[in-house]
Amino acid sequence: MPTHGSITKAGKVRSQTPKIQGREKHSPNPRVSFRRKFEKRVVLNRKPGQNWIFLNK
Repeated sequence: MPTHGSITKAGKVRSQTPKIQGREKHSPNPRVSFRRKFEKRVVLNRKPGQNWIFLNK
């Protein structure tokens, strides 16, 4: 059974791609994140769960 491409070419494209640095990740202040949660929960009256957009319609 023929193979799809030779094994010697494996990883060719990945090794040619230039490496770029990822962005620095940081979380917002606890006060800001609690404020966002409050706005979703109380102000917008959204229910918990994955489909919170569709539960209030």
